[in-house]
Amino acid sequence: MVTTTRVTAARPTVSVDGRDEASLAEGLLSMRVEESTDGLYRCEATFGNWGAKAGSTTFLYFDRRLLDFGKELVFSVGGKPIFRGRISALEGEFPEGSAPRLTVLAEDRYADLRTKRRTRTFADVTDAAVVQQVATDHGLTAQVSLDGPTHRVLAQLNQSDLAFLRDRARAVGAELWMDGSALHARTRTDRGSSGPAPVTLGYGNDLREVRVLADLAGQRTELTVCGWDVATKKAVAESAGESTISSELAGGQSGAQALARLGDRKERVVHSVPVTGREAKSRAESLYRGIARRFVTAQGVAVTTAGLRVGASVKLDQVGQLFTGTYYLTAVTHLFDDIEGLRTEFCAERPGLGGGAS
Repeated sequence: MVTTTRVTAARPTVSVDGRDEASLAEGLLSMRVEESTDGLYRCEATFGNWGAKAGSTTFLYFDRRLLDFGKELVFSVGGKPIFRGRISALEGEFPEGSAPRLTVLAEDRYADLRTKRRTRTFADVTDAAVVQQVATDHGLTAQVSLDGPTHRVLAQLNQSDLAFLRDRARAVGAELWMDGSALHARTRTDRGSSGPAPVTLGYGNDLREVRVLADLAGQRTELTVCGWDVATKKAVAESAGESTISSELAGGQSGAQALARLGDRKERVVHSVPVTGREAKSRAESLYRGIARRFVTAQGVAVTTAGLRVGASVKLDQVGQLFTGTYYLTAVTHLFDDIEGLRTEFCAERPGLGGGAS
């Protein structure tokens, strides 16, 4: 096992509204930055709030000159941000036997979409156009690369803009993410091919610990979506199978291949109500990819780098031929405290078992 070491950051740096604040970095007691494919990119940070100020000993931040609602809060490691968002909550803590603290909660621009709920319809529209429209509604730029059918009618029924967009993204196998004031929507394959090279995490080096599971429980050999084509007055039934995911296997064995030893496991979906054959096919492929990609899952703890973000790829190394390979990050939590220091917990997945070097 390779056990080389390197110098890593002991704590993150902090900036507020574009200005580095060394006092905040020094006074940081704990930090938790969370990101997942289905959640907001959010941060909870606690600072010491008692010390010398203006010639006396008093509360440091209750005057709101430095930490206040709406200000941009950025945490960075190695000069690169691991979180960028706006302050949305302030919490004072006054524990017995220790100094007062101030906890700051911040969220990225997804918060704008989460807090706007609507009921409306879109006629003769693609999912790409819907994403563009919602981004415009919130003063965001949209970076969209989606294929999919034109829908005769799409309804947003008492949903937040964020929930509605996520429903539409899932329907076409796409992912949404926010980068500053840009709203992105791409398929996972497109997102991965246009992103940076995978971050290598070697067990005994940058990868502190990991658990990897290959599980057939949720796998299927085929998935069929059923519906009714109103125009032709005919039933719709479109299927997806292993060929849908073959380009992502990288020489590994898919869940469908492993499952075939136990027999066919086919599933029919009848609750999505597609109205055309193309819409049913898109839905079937999207659902099948989601199932197949969860065949092999990993949960681990790694040295913190800015490259560990949801949507990035990591190569797990020195974990044996069965599990060595490239995984897709689905959840990332950056943590800091005075006991364990700075580290990153992550969840990742991939559709193929084996195919990597030992």
